[in-house]
Amino acid sequence: MTTPSTKITIETTVAATMADVWRAWNTPQDIKQWNAASPDWHTTAAAVDLRVGGKFSSRMEAKDGSMGFDFTGVYTKIDAHKLIEYTMSNGRRVHNEFMADNDRVTLRVIFDAESENPIEMQRQGWQAILDSFAKHVAAVR
Repeated sequence: MTTPSTKITIETTVAATMADVWRAWNTPQDIKQWNAASPDWHTTAAAVDLRVGGKFSSRMEAKDGSMGFDFTGVYTKIDAHKLIEYTMSNGRRVHNEFMADNDRVTLRVIFDAESENPIEMQRQGWQAILDSFAKHVAAVR
């Protein structure tokens, strides 16, 4: 089981410029294209107010309509092209680091685990979304 202080780290490296990665991470139209952990899910709506105190939201739904949920939070720290931190509506914190190296960007996400699902399940789900993000950026650049 997890405790409130358990942190999970995932990362991916994208063959793209920082400008492309930053845009795709923070643009609602892009988010709707990549924000899914598996092909049977999709994001039907997304909103981003990228500023400290600004809110974000995305609506994730099973494509068969059987279930869905809202993923929401408030930005707590932003350093353009380097860092985005936010607190989700359930109080869990997320730290996103963007590290450029020529035409490649490594994106590292560190997030507070929740207590309902096993750590490995959470890691796999979030990693699948990050992998989907990397594929999307590579395809649109």
